[in-house]
Amino acid sequence: MSARHMHLNVNVLPSGSHPASWRAPGGNPSAFIDVGHYQNIARIAERGLLDAVFLADALNSAPDPSFGPAWALDPVVIVASMAVATTHVGFIATASTTFSQPYNVARAFSSLDHASGGRVGWNVVTTYDQRAAGNFGLRGLPDHGDRYARAAEFVDVVLALWESWEDGALLAERDTGRFADASRIHRIDHAGKHFSVTGPLQLPRTPQGRPLLVQAGSSDQGRDLAARYAEAVFSVQQVVEEARAYYADVKERARRLNRDPSSIAILPGLSLTIGGTEEEALARKRELDAIGEEGALKRFAARLGVDVGELDYDKPVPDHLIARIEAAKGSRGFIEATVAVAKDSSLTVRQIIARGGGGHRLIAGTPEQIADHMQEWFTTGAADGFNIMCDVFPEGLAAFVDQVVPILQRRGLFRTAYGERTLRARYGLPWPTPGARHERAAS
Repeated sequence: MSARHMHLNVNVLPSGSHPASWRAPGGNPSAFIDVGHYQNIARIAERGLLDAVFLADALNSAPDPSFGPAWALDPVVIVASMAVATTHVGFIATASTTFSQPYNVARAFSSLDHASGGRVGWNVVTTYDQRAAGNFGLRGLPDHGDRYARAAEFVDVVLALWESWEDGALLAERDTGRFADASRIHRIDHAGKHFSVTGPLQLPRTPQGRPLLVQAGSSDQGRDLAARYAEAVFSVQQVVEEARAYYADVKERARRLNRDPSSIAILPGLSLTIGGTEEEALARKRELDAIGEEGALKRFAARLGVDVGELDYDKPVPDHLIARIEAAKGSRGFIEATVAVAKDSSLTVRQIIARGGGGHRLIAGTPEQIADHMQEWFTTGAADGFNIMCDVFPEGLAAFVDQVVPILQRRGLFRTAYGERTLRARYGLPWPTPGARHERAAS
């Protein structure tokens, strides 16, 4: 039996995960619109034998764009540019089920998967930012439950479209003149509450059958969606006990749905600042914090959904705000992680922000300390791998690839060469077999 290895993706937040990254000496203020920047990151990730480059997305601008770039080019465009610059590393791009149509997503991601040779995944999100609604002619977001019901139907339709060509449907026989076997290409004729789609997709199955499905839900409905469909889950926990509980819960939900729990990889986010010594790492983080201090409190208040005047940098989050934060609309994962930190009355707002503001776990330390942390979570039922976030790109990723990855390899925790050709195979997943819908369509 082969050793179990971590899955490692790098989550590319344009110039870096630290809000001040674009102002840092090694940062790139134009990274969010620089295709060459993303191609360089993809090459570094491939040098480190990482599973994939992960791209988040938003459908609105930042609340206050004066503080720096918040998002980037369309992920589909970025993936296409990175794919031509690499050979092995995979790509996971985000597309919203609330503000998209299933056919468009199915076609775009199938196209990327064909173009990359089977290296693409789709990160399924429902969009939680109310400001996005106005960009699509709505006064506000649908309720949380409605968004997830739409998402489930959306994924069902996309899967049906990806499976609308059976294996072997594409013939391309020059001698007989038969290009495709029409009997193996099926309409899906979906008619549901949210969508009516005839199909079939205009593209055959991809080199890996279909793209990998990724999800990031932490709410009860989000966990159900992940357990039903996801093959990788981008999670957010601050402490190992919470991570173990989330890991066990999602795997158990999958088991109740008759899915193999090992077919879902749980990947907590991990934000890193790396130094030759712990003090060097902490000093680097202090320098970045000092550069970005002006806007840090405003960003933190916006994440909590409170007015900046209700917070004091050098005092804990007031108790009366915590209940309001818990009831806020938004990403449940980030809300729960923020509340868990804010309830610690020994921490001031300044200290909470320095620890990542209640978002993904942040570690500033040596390569060995980071590897120790990753090993603990990986070997004790808290993670199947990680979505790595680097303080400043590309130098933070280069430090991880050149200094942390070799330690993980020496410990037998990470691959030493790319073996699998497709992203699905790299995640240990079999060729996806279409369901019974083809038989129902033919009857």
